Amino acid sequence: MFESCRAHHLNFLQIHRLGTVPKPPEAPHARIVPCVMISLRTEKRGITMRAWIIGIVFGSMALAANTTSSTPVTYNKDVLPILQKNCQGCHRPGQVAPMSFLTYAEVRPWAKAMKVAVLSKKMPPWFADPQYGHFINDRSLKPSDIEIIAKWVDSGAAEGDPKDRPAPVAWPADGWEIQPDLIVRGPETAVPAHPKNNVIEWSYITVPSGITEDTWITSMQIRPSEPSVTHHICVFFKPHTPDVIYNVPYWYDRKRDESGAAVEADAGINGRGIPDSVTDGTNGIEGCYVPGQFTQDYRIFNAGKLVKAGTDIVFQIHYTPNGKETTDRPLIGFTVAKEAPQRRYVSFGISAPSDPKHFAIPPNDGNWSSPPAQAIFQQDVELVYMFPHMHVRGKDMTYKLEFPDGTTKTILSVPHYDFNWQLAYNLDQPLQIPKGTKLTVTAHYDNSANNKFNPDPNKTVYYGDMTWEEMMFPFFSIVVDKGVDARKILKPLSGRANGA
Repeated sequence: MFESCRAHHLNFLQIHRLGTVPKPPEAPHARIVPCVMISLRTEKRGITMRAWIIGIVFGSMALAANTTSSTPVTYNKDVLPILQKNCQGCHRPGQVAPMSFLTYAEVRPWAKAMKVAVLSKKMPPWFADPQYGHFINDRSLKPSDIEIIAKWVDSGAAEGDPKDRPAPVAWPADGWEIQPDLIVRGPETAVPAHPKNNVIEWSYITVPSGITEDTWITSMQIRPSEPSVTHHICVFFKPHTPDVIYNVPYWYDRKRDESGAAVEADAGINGRGIPDSVTDGTNGIEGCYVPGQFTQDYRIFNAGKLVKAGTDIVFQIHYTPNGKETTDRPLIGFTVAKEAPQRRYVSFGISAPSDPKHFAIPPNDGNWSSPPAQAIFQQDVELVYMFPHMHVRGKDMTYKLEFPDGTTKTILSVPHYDFNWQLAYNLDQPLQIPKGTKLTVTAHYDNSANNKFNPDPNKTVYYGDMTWEEMMFPFFSIVVDKGVDARKILKPLSGRANGA
C-alpha cells in the first residue's frame, strides 16, 4: 500500500520522461512593448518628442535585458534554498521520495518535471485550505518560489557559482527525521506474499521499552523497515504488569466475504475481540506511522510526554501484502528532555459512529456525508495539531469548534484529502480552547467511478480496518499543564475517543 503513496512522484517521473512542459511565460518586455507603441501612435507632440520617448523605451528595454542577463537564476543561489526548506525532507536518502535532491547533479535531470510539478502544485504535497489556519509545517511554495523554479528551468537550469551555495542542511543520520536519544526495537513480523484475499488482520504486540526511569520524551518517530507493506503502525504506552507476554500477537478474525471486506454484521471499529488486558492502563494511541506522517515533535510547543519507568510499548500493526514475502522490523526513536517541560502534550483520536446502521456508504455515491465525530473539552486546553484519517474513498474533512458563547470557528479544512499523503497540520500558534467548547469533525466520501483509487464503486462500504473499507477517525493534540489528568480532558459525544 505504501507504494501508492508514491503516486505523485511517479507522475513526476513520467512527466520528465515525456519531456512535456507547459509553454514558458512571456518575457516581461514582450508584454510592455505593445502598450508603449500604442501610446506612441497617439502622441501629438511631434517627431522630436516621439523619438525621445522611443529612445527611452528601447534604452530601458536594453537595460532590463542587461540586468536579466547579469543576474541569471541559478541552482546554487536561488533554487537550492527552496529545496532545502520545502523538499529535501522527503527528497533525500532513506525517505519516501524516489529521488534525492541534495545536489545539483541529482536535481538537474529532473528540472523539467520539477517545473511541471510545482506549477500544477502537485509538489510539495499540502492540502489545507489557506482560508483556515496557519501551520508551522506548511510545505506549499510561495508564488515567488514557483516563479524562480520555472525561470531556472526555462533559462537552462544552470548550476551557478559554487560560492553562492548555502551550507548543506544537517539532516539526522541514517534516514531519521529526528536525531533520537533513545531507540526501541519493535516486534519482528513476517508479512506473507499472498494471504487469503490479501487480508492480514491488525495485530497488537507488546515489547519492553527498556526505559528504567521516569522520562519525558519530546518527540517520537516510528520507522518500519518495510514501508512498502506497512499500512500503519500505532503505539500505546502501557504500565508494566507481571502477567505481560512479550512479542505475542493478538488479533481478531473478522468474518469476511470473498473480496476480503468484513460482512455487515462484523463491520465496525477496530479492537473487537482483543483481550482488554492488552491495552488496559494505557491512555490510548500515543503516535502513529502512516504514509506521509512519521514523526510527532512536541518540542515546537515546549511540551513533552511522560513515560514512566518500566513502561511497556504496545504496537498496533497493519500490513498490506504486495506479492513479495518480507519481514518488518520497526524502530521507534525518541528525543529526551534534560529537564521536565512545563507543558504536557496529549494526543486524541475520535471517530464517527461506526456501526453499519450509521456508517454505510452507498454504491456509486460521489459525495456521501459521514455522521460527524464530536467531543466536548472538559478543561481549558491549547490545540496544537490535527491529523485527518480516512481511507481511499475519503474526499474531504473539516474541523470546527463551537465555543461556550455560541460562536463557531473552522480551524482546518482539507478539501482534497489524499490517502497516499496523510499529512498532519501543526498550528503556528496554539489555539486557546475554553472548557465547554465542542469539536465537530465532518467528512465526505467518493464511492463513485470518478474516484480513481476506488477499488469497487458498486459495493456498499462499511467502517473497517482494511484499506478497501473505510474509516472516519480525526486525530488532534493539545497541550496542558503537566499535572493534568489526560483521562479528564475530553468527553466524546459520538463514536468513540481515546487520548494519550
